[in-house]
Amino acid sequence: MDDEAMFVRTQSLQRTPQQHMPVRVHTPMGSAVVLWHGAPQEADGQHLVEWTVDEAIHWGQNTHPARAPEPELRQEGDQVLMSGRLRLTDDGAACLQMGHWQVLLDLVSPVPGSLDGSWVQISVGSASVALYPYQI
Repeated sequence: MDDEAMFVRTQSLQRTPQQHMPVRVHTPMGSAVVLWHGAPQEADGQHLVEWTVDEAIHWGQNTHPARAPEPELRQEGDQVLMSGRLRLTDDGAACLQMGHWQVLLDLVSPVPGSLDGSWVQISVGSASVALYPYQI
């Protein structure tokens, strides 16, 4: 199994003219409203999914030290807050380790190497977070 895949429960919300429908995703770490990139008829149920965050990560702007050293997912208005351990890669990218799962991130500005492994919280727009059903 891919380390980036997570088993979640999804609940479809009102249909919108958007290409991808919003769903409420329920995880062991919390819940939030994100976009579903699977078949619309499969939006309700339990799924193995991969996450994407399409908003760039700016340290000090939408990414800060986490309040507590534990993974978390929650909604605040139109923002999705995700907490986990920051993992920096050799090629300049990063991922957020949320429990056993990873969410890949795009960095706009460099993050100090001393933050590798630290607990951080990112806050991104709900429309920037997507779930893709994982194909085994």
